[in-house]
Amino acid sequence: MEQNRSSFSGKLGFVLAAAGSAVGLGNIWRFPYLAAKYGGGIFLLVYIALAVTFGFALALTEIAIGRKTKLSPIGAFSSLNKKFSFIGILGSIVPIIILPYYSVIGGWVTKYFVGFVSGNASLMAGDSYFGDFIGSTGEPVWYFLIFIGLTALIVLLGVDKGIEKVSKIMMPALILLILIITGYSLFTLDGAWEGVVYYITPDFSKFSVMTVVAAMGQLFYSMSIAMGIMVTFGSYLKKDVSIEKSVYQIEFFDMGVAFLSALMIVPAVFAFSGGNEEAMSQKGAGLMFETLPKIFDTMPGGNIIGAIFFVMVFFAAITSSISLMETVVSTITDKFKLNRTLSCLVVFLGSAAIGLVSAFGYSIWADVKVLGMQFLDLFDFASNSVLMPIGAFATSIFVGYVLKPKSIIAEVEGLDENGKPYHTFRAKKMYSIIIKYIAPVCILLILISSVLDALGIVKI
Repeated sequence: MEQNRSSFSGKLGFVLAAAGSAVGLGNIWRFPYLAAKYGGGIFLLVYIALAVTFGFALALTEIAIGRKTKLSPIGAFSSLNKKFSFIGILGSIVPIIILPYYSVIGGWVTKYFVGFVSGNASLMAGDSYFGDFIGSTGEPVWYFLIFIGLTALIVLLGVDKGIEKVSKIMMPALILLILIITGYSLFTLDGAWEGVVYYITPDFSKFSVMTVVAAMGQLFYSMSIAMGIMVTFGSYLKKDVSIEKSVYQIEFFDMGVAFLSALMIVPAVFAFSGGNEEAMSQKGAGLMFETLPKIFDTMPGGNIIGAIFFVMVFFAAITSSISLMETVVSTITDKFKLNRTLSCLVVFLGSAAIGLVSAFGYSIWADVKVLGMQFLDLFDFASNSVLMPIGAFATSIFVGYVLKPKSIIAEVEGLDENGKPYHTFRAKKMYSIIIKYIAPVCILLILISSVLDALGIVKI
């Protein structure tokens, strides 16, 4: 084990950094769509219930494994049981795949932030603006390189001086900006309060098994589970920090931002579209880069609100990309014994090269598709719909039946120099049941439904 391993200065730094990883673009452009589609309030209730049970168990497991081994994913699982080292390999491959294409999207966010700050709201609200932008070969690449370069610079500064300090600034700022935009929209847009009712009122007629599956899937991706991130961040965590309390606080941030994001977006789209169901069902890039700029263009002071919005989205995107890159850098540092500077350079250059494939997938390579998907969608499918569920399923089986839950429980409770536990693990009975019996079933449902959704057989 690495004796001089970096560490977070304390609990606050760890929680904010981990929350920064959890709070990303998925909270802003996926959660609002799912909440609107699956009955508003009833989806929220299901999501919260799953977060404090299923999501809690998986996140706690990965953080505990990281702290127990003080290693990045590959080394962590190999040190626990060499037969299950493949889990660490899967966890390390995922961020390698996600970081490049996520940074391409981060480049799009950066472009819109610059555009709104420059006073070009009306131009960016044009019907063909977004398509023309990503279809070009110059600007998307430059903004992608700026975004991933900034990510690399922050990671290069280290855990406490880079990741922790940035998270302590950006996470509170993100919450504040969401509250400003939400309040402004609700009190300036006619019909916005009807949108609030539409969002938070439980519609039981829309509840089904797919509501639960969709909520599980959103939680799975939103909490950065099976990406190697929580294992890596856990390896920087000191023994005197309570993992149980930290996970609950991370989930509070994640659920809070997801709820506020939907409260910010759903009423605005509802008011703009007059409650049109088709507009409410829009998700992803269409919602972020096409519909919302049009809404900002019609709002009084929309140029300023749009700029604030894309600053907020930029904060969400960069904190997640930082955690992705840190996981890859940590893995390379541990595996090849390189220093942080050289590891950051290798990851930056490699990610930049791979990211160009996704960037060009909408321009010069737009006609090239694999399994009917453009490159960015293919990378997203491979990582999110296949590798992550498989890795999480293997982790739950390994911890539940090979390593045994008691090993994780012992790490969560911790022992001081006198052999006494630092913490009381109040949810340990619930944890054991979930990790052994509930998590494997839930993850299989996510895997099957995600693949069927990606193939267009079942729509989530």
